Amino acid sequence: MMGSVTARVIGHADCNVLVVPRAAVFTCKKILIATDGSEFSGKAVQEALDIAAASKSEVVIVSVASSDSELKEAGMHVRKAQEMADKKGIKVTTEIPVGTVYEMIIEVAEKEKTDLIVVGSHGRTGLKRLLMGSVAERVIGHASCTVLVVK
Repeated sequence: MMGSVTARVIGHADCNVLVVPRAAVFTCKKILIATDGSEFSGKAVQEALDIAAASKSEVVIVSVASSDSELKEAGMHVRKAQEMADKKGIKVTTEIPVGTVYEMIIEVAEKEKTDLIVVGSHGRTGLKRLLMGSVAERVIGHASCTVLVVK
């Protein structure tokens, strides 16, 4: 689980925050980008694609649908991010899993053997869930790889 100091830093920092688990090695060979179409995930997509372009990384773009009824919307978010990646010449694979958002992000990251997950700081949960309970915090708490939280 994530500590209270880490949660406060993420919640109050004006800059992006990189969280590296104790056992992780920070590399950028394969980057998972989680998007939900929000303003903050849009910033995360752009930041991740800039990192991928600079480090010549492969990218996995994920948008999680909570139910089958959200698959179309999740697909639109993935396509938009993929178009941005295509313009930069970045190799992309995509996933649109159905389930609990943070669990699916972690599952895809492990399956794809990504070494960096990039998420927006708030997403759909908004400012009301600035600290505990946000997808970003749950991803950090469960990920075995490095997580970049984009503000």
